[in-house]
Amino acid sequence: MVFLYATPSLFDRFVLPVALPHLPGANVPPRGVGANEVPLGTPPPAPASTAYRLFESPVEDQEWIAYDPCRPVHYVVRPDNAPSGSEGLVQEAVAEVSAATGLQFVDDGTTTEAPSEERDLYQPGLYGETWVPVLITWSSPAEIPGLAGDVAGLGGSDYAQSPGQPLVFVGGQVQLDAPDAVQTLLIPGGRAYLKALVMHELAHVVGLDHIDDPHELMFEENTGRISFGEGDRAGLALLGTGPCAPGL
Repeated sequence: MVFLYATPSLFDRFVLPVALPHLPGANVPPRGVGANEVPLGTPPPAPASTAYRLFESPVEDQEWIAYDPCRPVHYVVRPDNAPSGSEGLVQEAVAEVSAATGLQFVDDGTTTEAPSEERDLYQPGLYGETWVPVLITWSSPAEIPGLAGDVAGLGGSDYAQSPGQPLVFVGGQVQLDAPDAVQTLLIPGGRAYLKALVMHELAHVVGLDHIDDPHELMFEENTGRISFGEGDRAGLALLGTGPCAPGL
């Protein structure tokens, strides 16, 4: 058995940008792009479990942050370095997170954008006049030093805010250690373990933190679990009920 080690998310590891208000001249997209009046999906009934932890909000009047359920969560994949045998794996993992949260994900295809700790959340030349999509990359320790050693993946989101509205996540990233993934795919059941890693990192993207319970996929080490546990599902269902932010 090869153990995959999932690390603290970008939310924990990297300093997030200050919440971005809509001010004249601010480098942000037009208000309300892609916003709907009601949530686009409904999370499933939450299991009766408290074995989960959400990322805490940096502001006192908001306990946790989530993606706006009233607009789709777009994502792109940089295909460079994707290991043979991983075809369709990202989409399968996204589908699992979508089902667990009720958030509606949209696959925008491939991109040439490189992962970065200082990612610009508005790149109209690349993605149009909207917040950047979640960026999923097959990377390496040479490109992302945080993937060195036993670290198999990193994941998390930045946030933005319109005055008078709650903080919401925008522009997440998942960074996967491609050399590690190649080795994982060589072991029996390796594809399932790799999919579980992507699910773990995507759960960080939507706001789920690590939990000190080895029965949950959000345990810091992957001890062989390949699906979300009851606590994971309870937390993900809650994250699908975040506030809408039509003015963002």
